[in-house]
Amino acid sequence: MKKFRKFDTNISFFNMAFTVLVIFFLVCMISAPSKFISASLDGVSAWAFNVLPSVLPFMFFTRTLSALNVMPTLTRPFSVLTTKLFKTPPISIYAFFMAILSGYPVGSKMVADLYLQGQISKQDAFKMSSFCSTSGPMFIVGAVGVGMFHSTKIGYILFFSHFVGAIINGIIFRNFKLKQNESNMENVKQQKTETINISDIVTSSTLAILSVGCIITIFFIVITCFEPILSLFPENIAYFLEGMIEITKGCLDLSTLSNLKMAVTMCSFVISFGGISTLLQSLTMLSAVKMPIKLFAFQKLMHAIFSAIVTFVLLSIL
Repeated sequence: MKKFRKFDTNISFFNMAFTVLVIFFLVCMISAPSKFISASLDGVSAWAFNVLPSVLPFMFFTRTLSALNVMPTLTRPFSVLTTKLFKTPPISIYAFFMAILSGYPVGSKMVADLYLQGQISKQDAFKMSSFCSTSGPMFIVGAVGVGMFHSTKIGYILFFSHFVGAIINGIIFRNFKLKQNESNMENVKQQKTETINISDIVTSSTLAILSVGCIITIFFIVITCFEPILSLFPENIAYFLEGMIEITKGCLDLSTLSNLKMAVTMCSFVISFGGISTLLQSLTMLSAVKMPIKLFAFQKLMHAIFSAIVTFVLLSIL
């Protein structure tokens, strides 16, 4: 009985805290509706003009390619790399390449698709999420490097550091094992042969990208609500915290700092962590795998630390 009451109290406290937070957001929006409508439009604009054109086609074509069931054959030459380096099936190199080329949250979507098709186990999916949740060159080199820092060189340094950080992260988690009670919940669809259904692929891709847009828009509003609090911190800390909430706005503000080495290193950390917004996007894709939030957040934190270290070293050398 005591355990039950303690558990019930914990749930009530969480609900109360979350309720207070939601009411805070609502009060902020009601107090300045025009300001938050503008923030919503900024979020929708960021999604429509940056995320949608690059991510949706990748979601559709990678889902179609996976459904063709030809990837085991195509990825066989890379079996040594994946099985020895990451201790994952050969097909995981395909998910890694597509993730590093297309960016968030395509890698997470691919991991979930491969699991649902029975091509990887839940343990493989958990390990793959450590190196398949990455940003892409269009954002890192194009948007951040050239667009924000006005430097292709910085863009390539950030992208290389991000790439190396993902590989190191995959090596760190290569020996990850599920608990006994989790290992009994393996994919029940492993023997099922999937047929190609264009309608289902279009529907799933559209719903996935709409979920991403919703999360981005909401977090633009969240940052706007926290602006009075963030203004209390030093400029560099405030911008870094913005990035930990929403990656695009954080990187944009960090690029204005006068200390270039600190700005680029902090951007590297933010990009690899992805921000809470990107974490939720990826976790939405990984819902079929039932990815634990704490594990995924820890994986992203480790990736961010490795990438930031590599970036700092490269900036010091170059």
